[in-house]
Amino acid sequence: MAATAARVLVALAVVAASLDAAPALRSLGVRDGAGAAGGGDADADAAVDLNATNFGAFLKASPESFAVVEFFAHWCPACRNYKPHYEKVAKLFNAPDAAHPGIIVMARVDCASKVNTDLCSRFSVDHYPFLLWGPPTKFASAQWKPKQDNSEIELIDDGRTSERLLEWINKKMGSSFSLDDKKYENENMLPKNASDLGQIVRAIYDVEEATAHAIQIILDHKMIKPQTRNSLVRILQILVAHHPSKRCRRGSADLLINFDDHWPTNLSLSSQESSRLLESVGAENHWICGKEVPRGYWMFCRGSKNETRGFSCGLWVLLHSLTVRIGDGESQSTFTSICDFIHNFFICEECRRHFYEMCSSVSVPFKSSRDLVLWLWSTHNKVDERLMKEEKELGTGDPSFPKVIWPPKQLCPSCYRSSSRTADGAVQVDWNEDEVFHFLVNYYGKMLVSSYKETYMESLLKEKKQVGSISDDSSASSAATVPIGAALGVAVASCTFGALACFWRTQQKNRKQRKNWN
Repeated sequence: MAATAARVLVALAVVAASLDAAPALRSLGVRDGAGAAGGGDADADAAVDLNATNFGAFLKASPESFAVVEFFAHWCPACRNYKPHYEKVAKLFNAPDAAHPGIIVMARVDCASKVNTDLCSRFSVDHYPFLLWGPPTKFASAQWKPKQDNSEIELIDDGRTSERLLEWINKKMGSSFSLDDKKYENENMLPKNASDLGQIVRAIYDVEEATAHAIQIILDHKMIKPQTRNSLVRILQILVAHHPSKRCRRGSADLLINFDDHWPTNLSLSSQESSRLLESVGAENHWICGKEVPRGYWMFCRGSKNETRGFSCGLWVLLHSLTVRIGDGESQSTFTSICDFIHNFFICEECRRHFYEMCSSVSVPFKSSRDLVLWLWSTHNKVDERLMKEEKELGTGDPSFPKVIWPPKQLCPSCYRSSSRTADGAVQVDWNEDEVFHFLVNYYGKMLVSSYKETYMESLLKEKKQVGSISDDSSASSAATVPIGAALGVAVASCTFGALACFWRTQQKNRKQRKNWN
């Protein structure tokens, strides 16, 4: 098994070395070289340079809803003169400090390069520069011909200056983007989550972002101690089994398998030794959801101000997505694990205290996943009710995303039996909890998981056919595949997940010990 895993890792390294992934990662907020540590190269291109090798894989895995692709020739004077115009628009959507990230990915393909001849022919490129618009996934799997009926890819016939290109985009989207927009200003295109059911599919990227961000906070603040160690292990066990993102499940499994190596049970380390240990694993654990996560921006959870929404929103979505996926036998242990995780690792002191008080008020153990789903939903509403009052008094709320009782009637009218307002303006609702439960399971379960897309590297591996396909139930690591398969078998036998996870970790530790002895 170790040899198989090693071969897979070698294949990954070979593909990564042979493909120019750095330009593609720019659209996800990842910069190479010195730009990764500091402010980056101010002159670096915001548009993503693609070629026939990575074109399909990158666009298939793109989280943006739309793509603009410029087909050009490097020898063309008009193309060279057009590049500053194209870049000016691309900086609004692709740059690390983009005013509107996560909406449109803007890419370029050099048709003068022989490797791209067939690709440019596929899209009927007959002049330069040549601009096409459409969903990223359609570029990955389709072609385009003039006067083609029912095509989601369209020719941008009036985009020869940055102003005209952006005007074309605004007409197409019904938006009002401006070349003068700055980050967290003029947020006219922010999704209004309270009225658009489909927006939750974008939250898969924020759930990944929140997971990576949470782990990084734990590492940065050296929060793994003898009294908090088991709390982190238990939440990782839940992430391995129920995280809606495959790559986060895999990353959590890798971290869990190696947990005892990074943080020995006794943890009798000096402060200096502990710091060195954390530094040695920091970069590895930073990739718990893949190398391109965290991306540095939010999509479903993005606020209209830098200080609103973001991580706290992503963490709530993660917790909801976990509770709707567990089995009845896991409800009490999951409740305890979530409460302990927030108590030990959520760094906002007041928030942590309020949440743990609500956890402590639960006197009867949970017997079903339905009970836990509804408890977390009710708890979230109570938190929002308290914050509504505080934000109204202090003026600190997000004007584009005011706190609301969830779910609003627009999303789930059947959840409401009746509603009224008190003298102070607070909303009182007589909930149909059966309908609320069904809504939450669909919203945070079926809709969220359906938005899963392969990672950029996984798509490249499939396209290059250097490694076998990676299915949604498998992993690149054989060490992770076997325990997950065993987990399913034990689950069918109606064993509790806590016992399963404990058995899993024991097996992994024994396997590693045998390897060391050999």
